[in-house]
Amino acid sequence: MTHLTISIDVGVEAGDWAGEDELAALSRRAVDAAVSRLGLGDAGSELSIVFTDNEAMRALNAQWRGKDKPTNVLSFPAFPLSPGDPPGPMLGDIVIAFETVKSEAELEGKPFDDHLRHLVVHGFLHVLGYDHENDTDAEEMEAAERAILADMGIADPYS
Repeated sequence: MTHLTISIDVGVEAGDWAGEDELAALSRRAVDAAVSRLGLGDAGSELSIVFTDNEAMRALNAQWRGKDKPTNVLSFPAFPLSPGDPPGPMLGDIVIAFETVKSEAELEGKPFDDHLRHLVVHGFLHVLGYDHENDTDAEEMEAAERAILADMGIADPYS
């Protein structure tokens, strides 16, 4: 089976991020690992990943989730999907906040890039319809995350 071809548009809006090329390569590896593990078929899709700071993330989190605080990653699916649905031409947007990623990685004793790849995978699964609103859905999503990250040589983020 040919794999899903995903065009990834990476943008750095704010925060002390590495260069766009490095972020694009890291994002590509994470998304490709997810596509391979999930066995997604051959179709073309577009995905946007925005790298920003806590201030911008706080505003988005307040506007879209009613939570007036920053968070690590937010996903905005272009269309509602359920896990296993074939993705359409537009997947949606993933937004990631630098300071939160950095502080979480430090607090949990994880390499920054490993934690960032985990959050790209997490956000990507959300645009594909995965969620963690209840225990059953959370277990399914976390199992997918663990398998994808293991394929990249990254330790279980939930252990």
